[in-house]
This record gives sequence, C-alpha cells and structure tokens, in this order.
Amino acid sequence: MKAAVIESVGKAVVAEVPDPTPGPREVVVEVAACGLCGTDLHILQGEFAPELPIVPGHEFAGEVVGVGNRVTELAVGDRVAVDPSLYCYECRYCRTGHNNLCERWAAIGVTTAGGAAQYAVAPVANCVKLPEHVRTEDAALVEPLSCAVRGYDVLNARLGAHVLVYGSGTMGLMMLELAKRTGAASVDVVDVNPQRLATARHLGVSAAAAGADELDRPQGWDVVIDATGNAAAIQDGLDRVAKAGTFLQFGVADYATRVTIDPYRIYNQEITITGSMAVLHSFERAAELFATGVLDPDVFISDRLPLTSYPQALEQFAKGVGRKIVVVP
Repeated sequence: MKAAVIESVGKAVVAEVPDPTPGPREVVVEVAACGLCGTDLHILQGEFAPELPIVPGHEFAGEVVGVGNRVTELAVGDRVAVDPSLYCYECRYCRTGHNNLCERWAAIGVTTAGGAAQYAVAPVANCVKLPEHVRTEDAALVEPLSCAVRGYDVLNARLGAHVLVYGSGTMGLMMLELAKRTGAASVDVVDVNPQRLATARHLGVSAAAAGADELDRPQGWDVVIDATGNAAAIQDGLDRVAKAGTFLQFGVADYATRVTIDPYRIYNQEITITGSMAVLHSFERAAELFATGVLDPDVFISDRLPLTSYPQALEQFAKGVGRKIVVVP
C-alpha cells in the first residue's frame, strides 16, 4: 500500500509499505481522510522522540475492511473515527485516571504507523462508529475536536466568562466554537493571519484583531487560551488574564520555548495557569458533538489533497496557509 513516511528529520516521502495485519483485538481501516497537525511538524523536526521512519497521521477516519479474530464490536463495512491514544493502563497515571500522562504513552501516527496511508490498524476499543449522516471524509476532525473538549474539561469554564483565544487556526477555531456553546459572555480572537481572522468572524466571534491591544477589555479576560504554541503569543496572553482568571496552554510549543511569569501577580490575583495534553475521556463526546453539527466541516477543512502530495501538504501547513488540511488516499 501507499503511505506517507517521515524517513528522517526534515524528510517526508510517499512510499510503498506492507499492508497492515490486525491483531486479535484490532481492525484494519481503509482510510477516507487523514488530517495534518502541528504534531506532524514536530515529528518532522525530530521532536516527540519518535523512532523514524514512521507513518504519521493521528487524525483519521475510514471504513473497516478487516477484523481480528476476537473482534465482535465492529464488522467489515462499519465506518469509524479512530482515537489514536495508546495507554499501558498499568502505570500510576493510568491507574489514577490520567491516562493521557501515561508513563508509556504512545499513539497511532506518532509512535506506531498511522493514518497517512491507504490502510491503518487500530485497536477496536479506539474506534467509534459514525452515524449515517456523518461523512467519513469529514470525521478526521473528531480527533482534534476531542483535544479541544479535553481542554474545556481542564478549564471547568463557568457561565458568563469573557474568553480570549490566541490563534485562529483549526484548534483556536474549535475552542471558539466550544466557548460559544459553554455559555461564554464573549469570545475574542487574536491572530496575525488576516485570512484566519476572517474565518473567526464568519463563525461568530465577538471581536477579532491582530493584537489584544486592539480589543476593548483593559481589565483582562476571565479565560485566556493559547492555541499557537508561539512564545510571544503565550507571553502576551499571560499578561491578559483578569483577576481570578485562568490561562490555558493548549497550543503545542517546541521544547525550547520559554516565557516569564510574575509569581507575585499569580499569588496576589489568584491566577491559574494550566495545560491540556491531547485526549482524555473525550473522544466519544467529541464524536457525539460532531454528529450534532458543532463544527461545519466545509469551513474547517480548507484543503483536501491526495496522499501522494503529503510532503507538499506538510510544507503548506508549515507556512500557515489554509485551515485544516487533510490528505485523501
């Protein structure tokens, strides 16, 4: 089968690889679409400590075409979205309900072969059946949505909060949509990309600007969410949190990123700084929200490119052109 392969740091190709074979409690999925993510760029840059070469792609959906001999929950022909998370269920963090912090954390498309391919293998427990009205080629959005749902679990957002989101790429826009649905009094978005700000305005943001100074909230925001991973955005966002407010580090920064905090202000104004890592007990809820139309795939997915163009798709994504880019085998 054809698959995208990150062969070495900085090098991605499309090559022929062996077809996957399911284990007893696994299924083979014929991939309908696979989304690109910042994590893929980190892998390309040699971060997240994957063993290369690797078939990337942790955001994917497709049709079951093969099942292991102990699979009873799914059958050939079922359409599924796939949670890429792989946990040991034995370490301290798994046993205390923090599986996303698993000491042996792994993921399809990060540490094992993923969905940027014609076929991918996944544990049956990681597959969520799609209802008839959901298009399989759109359901690659379920995985990033499940990360956003996890982010809102961490926030414990209260009704009537004023929210500021840094970044209006896919994840920032998803946080915008969830903020609107969790009773925010206002949701503002900051981004230096005019095209992405235009999408935020289309989705119904309260205000959108290239910088927070352009927004009229001198007292700050109750909730500030960084969806960029950019040091300058993070630093600015920390300074925008209102008294008793919360800053959520949601964007994935590289290992070298550093910012400065003001401990006295954090103490004196009771500011919370927290993070959200990937998926935790949120994939099924994200699939249900997606089925209700919480996201418009035609807005969120800007490019559907053939799998053979995966290296070029990565380059486009790295330049910040478009919104969610998916490859289609």
